[in-house]
Amino acid sequence: MLTVTIDEIQQNLTSYLQQVAAGESILIMQAGKPIAEIKPVSATSQQIRPYGLCAGEFIVPDDFDSSLPEEILNSFEGK
Repeated sequence: MLTVTIDEIQQNLTSYLQQVAAGESILIMQAGKPIAEIKPVSATSQQIRPYGLCAGEFIVPDDFDSSLPEEILNSFEGK
């Protein structure tokens, strides 16, 4: 891991970012104390989510899409 000061990274930001893009991590120091770390973003591959992840975990009731009772509708409408 490369260690640099705030002044150094401000003067050569582009070159340090190129090093990060190449896989290097950078620790930024201020007054001898670490304040930030810059590291490369790990590549993530988009995978198709498998079908039926929650199969058997719950049952959708038969009345799932039926209207709500009148008293519940009234409470939503402030009546």
